[in-house]
Amino acid sequence: MAVGWARDGAVNEQIEASISDELARMRAQQQRQVGESRTHCAECEEPIPEQRRHALPGVKLCIECQQERDGRASDRGGINRRASKDSQLR
Repeated sequence: MAVGWARDGAVNEQIEASISDELARMRAQQQRQVGESRTHCAECEEPIPEQRRHALPGVKLCIECQQERDGRASDRGGINRRASKDSQLR
C-alpha cells in the first residue's frame, strides 16, 4: 500500500493516461473496420442495407447483430489508476 504524498499533477497525469488509453482503444477499433463491406451479415447471413454499407466502410454485421454485440458487457480489465479501495482489498 502506498504511503505519503503524491507529487503535484499526479492526479491529472492519471486522468490523462486513462483518456489516452481509451482514445487509443477507440482508434484501434475504428481501424479494424477498413476495407470492403459485406453484403450479408457475418453472423446471421441477413442482407446488410446499402445505406449502412456506405455509412460504415468495412461493416460486417447487420444492425440487429451489431446491437446485440454492443449490448454485451465487455470486461477490458487493465490497470485501475484511481487506486480505489476495492482494488486494494483484492
